[in-house]
Amino acid sequence: MAQIIPVQPFDGVVFGANGDLSLRKLMPALLRRFRDGQIPLESRIIGAARTEMDRAAFHARVHAALEAALGPEECTPEALSLFFSRLFYVSLNAEVPGPGWTELATMLGSAPERIRVFYLATAPNLYGPICRNLADFGLVSGAARVVVEKPIGHDLASARAINDEIGSIFAERQIFRIDHFLGKETVQNLMALRFANSIFERLWTADVVDHVQITVAESVGIEGRTDYYDRAGALRDMVQNHLLQLLCLLAMEPPISLDADAVRDEKLKVLRALRPFDVHEVGQRVVRGQYTQGVVEGRMVPGYQTEIGRQSRTETFVALKAELRSWRWAGVPFYLRTGKRMPHKVSEVVVQFRDVPFSLFPRESGALLPNKLIVRLQPNEGMHLYLMTKDPGPGGMRLRPVKLNISFAEAFGMRYPDAYERLLMDAVRGNTTLFMRRDEVEAAWAWVEPILSAWEENPDPPRAYPAGSWGPTAAIALIERDGRTWNEDWEEQSAAPSPIIAKHP
Repeated sequence: MAQIIPVQPFDGVVFGANGDLSLRKLMPALLRRFRDGQIPLESRIIGAARTEMDRAAFHARVHAALEAALGPEECTPEALSLFFSRLFYVSLNAEVPGPGWTELATMLGSAPERIRVFYLATAPNLYGPICRNLADFGLVSGAARVVVEKPIGHDLASARAINDEIGSIFAERQIFRIDHFLGKETVQNLMALRFANSIFERLWTADVVDHVQITVAESVGIEGRTDYYDRAGALRDMVQNHLLQLLCLLAMEPPISLDADAVRDEKLKVLRALRPFDVHEVGQRVVRGQYTQGVVEGRMVPGYQTEIGRQSRTETFVALKAELRSWRWAGVPFYLRTGKRMPHKVSEVVVQFRDVPFSLFPRESGALLPNKLIVRLQPNEGMHLYLMTKDPGPGGMRLRPVKLNISFAEAFGMRYPDAYERLLMDAVRGNTTLFMRRDEVEAAWAWVEPILSAWEENPDPPRAYPAGSWGPTAAIALIERDGRTWNEDWEEQSAAPSPIIAKHP
């Protein structure tokens, strides 16, 4: 059981409180933190949205969302009573000063020393107006923090404009650019794996590693996010933030400490070391696709264009080959892929080590397969190290691969909490380590912009792939023309261990 360390009392304001992110992720995370005593009872959560409703109506809406997200075993009368006693609501227009802003200012009072966390669970175009109104109504104190969701902009110029707007009101230390992938326990375990175990860090070089794969696959479609997703697509929605952040944690040099800027300095070096794309080679190094009708998990689902009700060139799948210009990683390709309507929901990292220089064993002993380390982020978080070993028994030297399996749920006797629980508490503490700095965001946009430009110039639509497959065949060719192949042992790893219900740290 992990130790639960309470945070200081605070006031949290969730803008966009009636939206999907707030109801499906933020409110369940806050309920759990209240339930486990990590949030003191002196704290308050204030939902803010344009919809006119009273506190009771807001509670009813949140209650329904909590039941859907957590189930009755977590939504006990005691937990709900505690949470709703600290949950308030104010109706306001995020862009226009009005009575709602005055009511919010009155609720927060004039205590400059009290921690205030403003969570902007809204469209990015509202970040600037909300921050300006917060300043105009005197709500930005030295103890205030603002949390903003991705995507920050849709390209480098718009990202800089949004960062300028937020930065004109809040200092950089007060700005928390959230990427929920960084809050996942298994993602943080990448740091522990590398820097707390000398055996792996010594192997983490181009001399030993053949290549790295990062896969984030979703079995779902766009889930009602039609307008947002059709503007963004998989490159902006997943690659520019989630996958590049994973790449940074895998490839960065050891920081001098776990201080927020020490870690983020090393991540920034990785982003700047990425070999830039030439628009003329995007077709060879990047594959984009869009799902058509197919069967996912035993159910027939429509194609993307049928789902959104119009023609579209938006990609729902991206696979690409990235390279780093650094001494540690020169010559080691990083293959990234992400997509919707894949056969399974899975997020994992595969570190494929090089072959042995030559085999001492006769051919009849069996093929020598290179070692690989798989870090499973979801589902069934854990690590799998593949080794060659002798098949037991008489009859000569017969070799076969075996998997050393570390299931975190089984090893630690608990199920990992949602990433938002940790990140929300880190924001209250003022710890920016797991949040993106401005220069990180802009460096990531600078790297993906040539891909976006090449796609705009290319009239060809994304490559079609049937829902329930692993993407277009061109994604297979992308890696196999280098003599490598995508990892495909998800099925044997998909059996979940017995669920363990425990308090979340």
